Formats: sequence, C-alpha cells, structure tokens
Amino acid sequence: MSKLSIIVPVFNEEETVPIFYDALEKVHTQVPEYEFEYWFIDDGSTDNTIASIQALQTRTDTVHYVEFSRNFGKEAGLYAGLQHATGEYVAVMDVDLQDPPEMLPEMLAGVSSGEWDMVGARRTTRAGEPRIRTFFSDMFYKVINKISDTHLVNGARDYRVMSRQVVDAILSMTEYNRFSKGIFSWVGFKQKYLPYENVERVAGSTSWSFWSLFKYSIEGIVAFSQAPLTAIAILGVVSFVASIIGAIAIFIRALLVPASAIGGWPSLVVIMLFMGGIQLLSLGIVGRYIAAIYLESKHRPIYIARDVK
Repeated sequence: MSKLSIIVPVFNEEETVPIFYDALEKVHTQVPEYEFEYWFIDDGSTDNTIASIQALQTRTDTVHYVEFSRNFGKEAGLYAGLQHATGEYVAVMDVDLQDPPEMLPEMLAGVSSGEWDMVGARRTTRAGEPRIRTFFSDMFYKVINKISDTHLVNGARDYRVMSRQVVDAILSMTEYNRFSKGIFSWVGFKQKYLPYENVERVAGSTSWSFWSLFKYSIEGIVAFSQAPLTAIAILGVVSFVASIIGAIAIFIRALLVPASAIGGWPSLVVIMLFMGGIQLLSLGIVGRYIAAIYLESKHRPIYIARDVK
C-alpha cells in the first residue's frame, strides 16, 4: 500500500486541527488504497495547538508533529514537514481548509499515474479578500514574472501533491531564505495546476497581515530575481549621463548669459534631493541583497525543534 504524507504547518490553530483531520479522513475513504500519514508542524503557537494535536494522537498512530522552539515562519514549517515525511507521495495543505480536501484524490491520481510529478491548486477568484490585497497580489505576480526567469502561476497555492523525486529535489535546496512558491517552480518536473474558487476559513483567523504578505513578496523577489540590482546599475548610468549633459548645458548658458548663473538654487536643491533619494533607494535595495547573503553565511539551522513525535 502506497503512503501519502500530508504536511500541515500550524500556528495558533487549536480550533481547526480536529476539524481538518476529520475532513481529511472523510476524503481518505475515497482513496482507501493509500495510507495517510499526518505531519503537523507547530510554528511556535501560543495557544493549545499542541494539545489539540496530541489529542488526535490518542485516537490514531497516523498523526505526528514537530514542535518548533519558537516561531520560525511558514517556510521553515514546510521544510521541516518535507524532511520528516516518509510517504512515496507528499501533500502540503493549510489547516484552515481553504485548500479544498475534495481535490486531493484528483491531485493524487495525477501524480501516482506518472503523468505528472507535481499537481497543485490555483485560485481563480479571491472572493472575501480585501480588494487592495487582491490588487497587490496580482501586481506581485506580474512584476516577478517579468523580472525573474522562474515563472510563478498567479493564484497558485502551496497546496499540492508531489512525488518523492520532487520532494528530494526541494530538500536539496538548503538555503536559509526560502520562498517555496519559487522553489516549487524552480525545481521543474512535470507540473499541473487545478483551478478552484476561493474558500473561506473554517474557523479562527489568519495570521497573515498585509505587511507580512508584503515582506514575503520582497523575499520572493530577492530570492528569484537580480533585476533590482540591474535596474540600479542602469539608473546610475542614466543619472551620470544626465549630470554630464546638465553640466555642459549650464556651462554654455553661463557663457552666453552670465547673469543667469546667479539664480537657480531652488532647482539645485530639488536635484540634490532627487539624487539623494535615488542613492538611498539604491543602497536599500543593495542592502537587502547583502542582508540575504549575510544570513546565508551564518549557516544557521532553518528551524529548531523542541519536540518531535
């Protein structure tokens, strides 16, 4: 009997854990030829999430968990889950049931048939989300797909089923600054995405704020594109050429109309502020890449586990 390992990162989800498990067990009855293995990755929850998972363990020996020593982020949770999964097939799902469990049999069939190495889910609508978040999400995908060689599918979720070969390829990428959506695409293989409409959370509230999503998008751009650095170099060349042309124009004007050389300080202040702003922006972008290099050079572990069962 083939085994499907289901990786579920959780953070303060004590209400949703049992609901998620019961929903997945109903789906399990549709694919009885597979053994299910659950790996809940607790990302430093401050509520009773661990107790909720431990309660499930008293009901079945298919439930396991990794408890982090503190909050390391969802990316670390995904990596930890992939490390501990033992199945021939591995699924990644959110515990809030916004990833429809009823899609799992079709995704699993696509991978187990050998036709696809990875089958994921893609949202076609964002009903229920603030329009501003939808707008910036669409803009992120447009921007990163223009400046990166790694194509990201708009609306793609982390929800997917992968073969063992794909999982091993992802685990070989041990970088500290992780952006799984990019990593899933970068490893290649035969991939397919199934469309579905957005689903509301079954319980609890999301821990993803607009600011955290914005920072996550910056991580993605830094991890999978060098275009910002190229843009800075081009901007520097353009600014240098423009300054030379401006200096020549001012010199010629001073020769032809000497009196005009006295005025012009307001425009000079504006130009100085403009150039200073460009320099600070450039330093900020370069600094973000240097910070990523700095964190990688430390060789710190992606996560630290307090308990594994």
